[in-house]
Amino acid sequence: MKYILGEILLIFIGINLAIWFNNWNTSNEISKNKAVAITKIEGELKNNLEELLNSRADNKRIPEFIDAYKELSSDDSGTVVMTTGEMKVFQSKYSSFYKLLDSIQKGDDLYEYKGDTYINLEIATLSEIAWDTSKATGIFGDFSFDCLYELESTYNLQNLVADEFQKVVEALQRDSIEKLLKALEFVSQLEQQLEKRYNKVLLNLENCK
Repeated sequence: MKYILGEILLIFIGINLAIWFNNWNTSNEISKNKAVAITKIEGELKNNLEELLNSRADNKRIPEFIDAYKELSSDDSGTVVMTTGEMKVFQSKYSSFYKLLDSIQKGDDLYEYKGDTYINLEIATLSEIAWDTSKATGIFGDFSFDCLYELESTYNLQNLVADEFQKVVEALQRDSIEKLLKALEFVSQLEQQLEKRYNKVLLNLENCK
């Protein structure tokens, strides 16, 4: 009986050790996968934030140029009247928006300038590859609710920004300056919200581990 009980005890201990080791190994693997997913998402969000800030800085100059050009333009012919010094300053400030074609002297150092205007939209490439890949692996089942909520909200807002920016592109294609300015203003508001969300998530991302 002692031998049988000893064998049973050994088997019991062996089974429990095997279960404990399997659970430890599984937990360790999950932790590694979570760390990899968080690292990839963190890198993606940082790149998206940089893209957002760069494109927004360029696009914010579009309304500024349009307002400046409207103030200087004498009529709908696309001509502006100013001194040579003023034109140099204007061209220097808005070189990517305005190309001088011709000029006619109107007075003492006063010229009527004819030129072409260009509006180049900077479209931020906001990736969600790391997010989609992590969802496909099912690793998010081991994340806390708060962490998943923050990430889901951030990427949803990111998609909303991309959708609304498409309206800016459509307005530009239709040569509708009024709609373009309204769409840009709304997108700018969304981009400010997205910037805050990026910074908040990046600050708290370590808590997801």
